[in-house]
Amino acid sequence: MRWRGVLAGVRRGRHHAVMARIELVLGDLTEQHVDVVVNAANSSLLGGGGVDGAIHRKGGPEILAACRELRAGHYGGGLKTGQAVATTAGRLPAEWVVHTVGPVWSATEDRSALLADCHRNSLRVAADLGAGTIAFPAISTGVYRWPATSAARIALAAVADAPAGLTTIRFVLFDRATYDAFRVATGE
Repeated sequence: MRWRGVLAGVRRGRHHAVMARIELVLGDLTEQHVDVVVNAANSSLLGGGGVDGAIHRKGGPEILAACRELRAGHYGGGLKTGQAVATTAGRLPAEWVVHTVGPVWSATEDRSALLADCHRNSLRVAADLGAGTIAFPAISTGVYRWPATSAARIALAAVADAPAGLTTIRFVLFDRATYDAFRVATGE
C-alpha cells in the first residue's frame, strides 16, 4: 500500500520554493532503498527492541560498532531525546542510519516539541550528509505509547519545512492502523 503526495514549503524568502514528495508506505523500514533510514533509537544507541532492534539486526555489526564509537566519544552519556546522529547503514540498502530518541508519551506533560525535534533534527542531519531521500518510522508509537493519530500530525507538520536537497520523505509504517492514522493526517 502506498500513498504519494507533494508537500510544498517556502524557505528563506518569497521566491525560493522547496518541494518534497511525502510518501506513506505500509511495510518494512529495513528494506527501504533510500539515502537515509531513521532509527527510533533508545538513548544508549546500542540496540533494543522494535525498530531499533530490527535496524541493528538487519544492518549487522557495522551499525553497532559505529554506535559504540559514538558512545566512546561525544555521546558518552547517550543520545538525548529529540537529538539525531548518523552512522553507517551497514548491510541495509540505505547509505546511512540517522538515530533519534523519541519521547515517551505522557498524558500529563506535553512532549510534542520533542517528537517534532526528532523529525526536524533527523532531516537536518540527512541534509548535512547530502541525502536526497529519507525514510522515517512512526517514532514513539511503539513501546513509548505515543498515540498514532497525534504522532502523525506532529511528524507531518515537522517535515513540512524540509531542508533544501531532500526530495522524498517517506514514512514507512509497520501496521495498518498506523498507516491509516498517517493517511488521515495528510488530509486525504
